[in-house]
Amino acid sequence: MPNKRPRGPQPHWRPKRETVRVLTAVDAVLDRYRDHLPVSLRQLFYVLLSDGVLAKTERDYKRMCEYVGMARRSGRIPWDVIRDDTQIAVDAPPSFTGPEDFWTAVNAAVDDYRVDRQAGQPVRLELWCETAGMVPQLVRLGEEFGIACFSGGGFDGLAGKHDAAVRAMEGETKTRILHLGDYDQSGEHMFSSLAEDVIAFAEAAGAEVDFERVAVTPEQIATYNLPTAPPKATDRRSFSGTTTTQAEALPPDILATIVRETIEAHRDPALHRQALAREEAERRAIRERLNGQTEPGRPPTE
Repeated sequence: MPNKRPRGPQPHWRPKRETVRVLTAVDAVLDRYRDHLPVSLRQLFYVLLSDGVLAKTERDYKRMCEYVGMARRSGRIPWDVIRDDTQIAVDAPPSFTGPEDFWTAVNAAVDDYRVDRQAGQPVRLELWCETAGMVPQLVRLGEEFGIACFSGGGFDGLAGKHDAAVRAMEGETKTRILHLGDYDQSGEHMFSSLAEDVIAFAEAAGAEVDFERVAVTPEQIATYNLPTAPPKATDRRSFSGTTTTQAEALPPDILATIVRETIEAHRDPALHRQALAREEAERRAIRERLNGQTEPGRPPTE
């Protein structure tokens, strides 16, 4: 049964009277805290709770999230004033013990110089996974090819879907998102929901995005004899399988092989080798220029 939830931008959305009442209160909160934006959905809920606009119930919280989500889709609420309820870590600004320490860091940074290793390839790839615990391994696999990795839980944040479409719009070629997730009711519905929404946002912006399910698949479950469990009896959503399997059930080495082979299937190896050669040549040129302008203990001069 197709999902009837809104997908992509909703410029013609007309909220009902109760929705307008809540969103008017949301507007007031955003204006009140304009010097502290963005705020999280949870923060917004607690302010509305304190203002007497909503009750402290899960139903009211979900209702508010739905109203705000539609307001963002319609353009009534700007995307950048609200952040999704996900953990955010911000590093402290870089600091140094002195100029020599700074120039040591500059020299070391030359080793990190990279070109866009996806430039010129037939499609621009991204790696997405359902669980954050898989990110470190996927990052290592994607790094060689210049591929970014993203993770999400539940049905993924609305802002994350919109951001994916923005990245696709900024690219010169089609974007293909390689997705890894659980083989169960939630995993299947999360994948379809995610794909439908990102594709709708991208199409509205004149960009092209498609999705490819990398893992877990029924074929992989059979091939690698992965452990299974019955579907949750309490989850009434449609499901194509008769048993479920978690993505983490794939052994790390097998997972790495699957992801690498999928990436390489979408890469032109000659273009990849050219990018690596150009990167190394430019790195050498930067180092030679830096060394030619620098005396021991002194910064480069103009």
